[in-house]
Amino acid sequence: MKITCDREKFLAAFQIAAAVAPVRSPKEILNFVKLDATGGSVVLMATDLEAGVRIEVADVEVLTPGKALLNVQKVGNILRENSDERITIELTENSLDVLGKQAEFHLPIASADEYPTINGFDESSYFEIPARAFRELVRRTVFATDTESTRYALGGVLLEITGEDITAVATDGRRLACMSAKGKSVENFQTASTSTIVPAKTLSLLERSLGDGEETVQIAARNNDILVRTSRCMIYSQLVEGRFPAWRQVIPKRENSVVIEGIVGLMASSLKQASIVADPESRGVDFQFENGSLVLSAATADIGTSRVEMPIAYDGKPIGITLDARFVGEFFRVLDNDRGFKFDVNSDTEPAVLKTDDGYVYVVMPMARDR
Repeated sequence: MKITCDREKFLAAFQIAAAVAPVRSPKEILNFVKLDATGGSVVLMATDLEAGVRIEVADVEVLTPGKALLNVQKVGNILRENSDERITIELTENSLDVLGKQAEFHLPIASADEYPTINGFDESSYFEIPARAFRELVRRTVFATDTESTRYALGGVLLEITGEDITAVATDGRRLACMSAKGKSVENFQTASTSTIVPAKTLSLLERSLGDGEETVQIAARNNDILVRTSRCMIYSQLVEGRFPAWRQVIPKRENSVVIEGIVGLMASSLKQASIVADPESRGVDFQFENGSLVLSAATADIGTSRVEMPIAYDGKPIGITLDARFVGEFFRVLDNDRGFKFDVNSDTEPAVLKTDDGYVYVVMPMARDR
């Protein structure tokens, strides 16, 4: 096996594959990425036996077809530290060689035939969604998962697909993120309502694997696993076991609540200022709406107090709520600064709901207020 390749493009694909390989594993072979050079193309593969990836490398010349195993740590370090524009990777009888103009490396070889099989995407029934929309689904929900919890199945994002609609939901029990988008069902594909829970790690990997030129993403969920395919990459993963909480019951249905419109950048800046002196553990910041202004404030013994005022279009009755600054800040962080949003609040004991006009809903539970 012998190839020449653009080092940076190879590194980008290698890092995506390496993210699946376990850092430590009793099965030493899993600490490698498999390279398969056939038919003029190169595919990198990796697995931890619960998730796997196949990714095609761009700008590669296959001089001799074949297969090889690349040590995740050693080859990764070589690719990062080397400065050559193009490199050669060759498997000989005695070593795996990584060759550049000024540096060469000769590594021990391992048998590629012993590496676990990672099949491609062969499903005929699946859901297709624009890559940009899928990226937003992931970005706006995956941060709200709870990978530490053993209660329910909070360590992943629930995907519900019915007809042309896909909804992603994540919660850690204290806040909930929900995003909806449109796509296309091929051969009437749809998911079970509460069991297609994709691990947060898998979705983060999918987001990273999407190139700027990607047009669509294809999703096929089965009883125990999920397959996702882009134009150059296929990722599979086992699903999170268990059932997702009844998330629709968490989103309040209110008619007479206070709804304030705001701009992400302005509100995010005010929140950052107010939270400078917030308690490091509770992170509580008071939101007080009254007389055409929003006052954000925090007070912590031995740290100090803060008060940040900003004008808003509201002249109703005074209403206040205390929220976790990090939770609210994460809502702002996944949105553009110039995007508008709505802040729905009813009392200091009911959840706050933040919404955008493109199908994003974020619910934050209130904190006890100092009276």
